[in-house]
Amino acid sequence: MGSKISEEELNKALSATAPKERVDPRKRWVEKMVKSAAKYHKICPYFDKKTGNCFIKQLKFLKSTRCDRDGNFEGCPVFISYLEEKYEWYKETGQPLPMDFRDLTMFA
Repeated sequence: MGSKISEEELNKALSATAPKERVDPRKRWVEKMVKSAAKYHKICPYFDKKTGNCFIKQLKFLKSTRCDRDGNFEGCPVFISYLEEKYEWYKETGQPLPMDFRDLTMFA
């Protein structure tokens, strides 16, 4: 004999086993690179300690090359946009994505 289950219990069980939201592969790769960079660097690897400038901003020829975050790269919009650009470049050229931040800097 089968037992009956209410609609609420069924929805609760289905929501618990339903897959979570899919994370964008670019966002997942960028987060992985930020974590990897944090493992190897205490401050941003593109931060000039003497002048306080950001090398990424200098490469883009921006007027203000001063780092707004004093070398903190976690959550830095300039660093994240740089990583997103690198992701797009790797995808366009068909090269495999680097698995570690050191691999990214080696081929940059």
